[in-house]
Amino acid sequence: MPDLKIAVVGAGLMGADHVIRITERIAGARVSVIVEPDESRAQAALAHAPGAMHFTKLEDALAAGVVDAVLIATPGQFHEPVLFPALAAGIPILCEKPLTPTPEASLRILEAEQAAGAVVGHKLIQVGFMRRFDAEYIELRDLIVAGTAGELLALNCAHRNGMVPDSYTNSMLIEDSVVHEIDVVRFLTDSPIVAIEVKHGKRNTLSPDHLNEPIFVLLYTESGVLANVEMNVSVQFGYQVKTEAVFQKGIAEIGRTAGMTLWQDGRYGGVENASFKTRFAAAYDNQIQRWVNATKRGEIDGPSAWDGYLASAACAAGVTALTTSELVDVVYVERPAFYN
Repeated sequence: MPDLKIAVVGAGLMGADHVIRITERIAGARVSVIVEPDESRAQAALAHAPGAMHFTKLEDALAAGVVDAVLIATPGQFHEPVLFPALAAGIPILCEKPLTPTPEASLRILEAEQAAGAVVGHKLIQVGFMRRFDAEYIELRDLIVAGTAGELLALNCAHRNGMVPDSYTNSMLIEDSVVHEIDVVRFLTDSPIVAIEVKHGKRNTLSPDHLNEPIFVLLYTESGVLANVEMNVSVQFGYQVKTEAVFQKGIAEIGRTAGMTLWQDGRYGGVENASFKTRFAAAYDNQIQRWVNATKRGEIDGPSAWDGYLASAACAAGVTALTTSELVDVVYVERPAFYN
């Protein structure tokens, strides 16, 4: 079977990383197109995609007939205008999280996918919640499902960044960062989040002036499992994502830093991950390889656009909770039969 020809839309931090990943580590696919309006970013990405073409708009790439599938890696606010032409073309899509920044926009995408899916006969959108492809999260979910440690009672999560750019806003604490926990808590518990509450800790004076963090986000699931998320983006020492699961008969923890520990000169220590690109490198590889394989079968193999909508709806409630410090219920529409 010929290689899947992928158009990578967006050649920033995430898109450039995916271009290298597809070229160097993914079997059965190649980057055929870089869609990027910034010429310098496009040229830097093209250096890692032999034979790829450059377009500034996805519509032009689709018209050229050199695209089998689309990987969307632009910032979330630009996803919707890229998703519509890709859906109209009836081609498979891997869209980085969030599907869209708002639940209203996500519902528009759901409608468009259902119309396109009625023609091709299957779902077209997979959303890039890569933690579902991380070996440790998979192992923890397997433990929960097996029940050998008893019933899951609670989750303690920590999501820590060394620092963030000045463009990072308060609402991004929820929409860009806690969105990962929102999705993975539902993945682990197999239960929707029904309410969200946000508490502020003592403000870190090393944070950018416009940020009020760290925050502590309480995610209430329909099953009764409570997840407490520490969201901390100015912790200075590196990038860390940890989860502790509290069971009836034990405790499980994932996310400890891997690698060598050195004991020397009366000290011991190691090196923490510097960014998400190293912490979740294998998860990204697994996600994209499975998406490529599934695409060739006419399927998706991961979170659907419906999962993306559920996360957007919960994020909207989370942003309200962030600004009001009140417990906010999450409201969802009824799931369309297409996503059953």
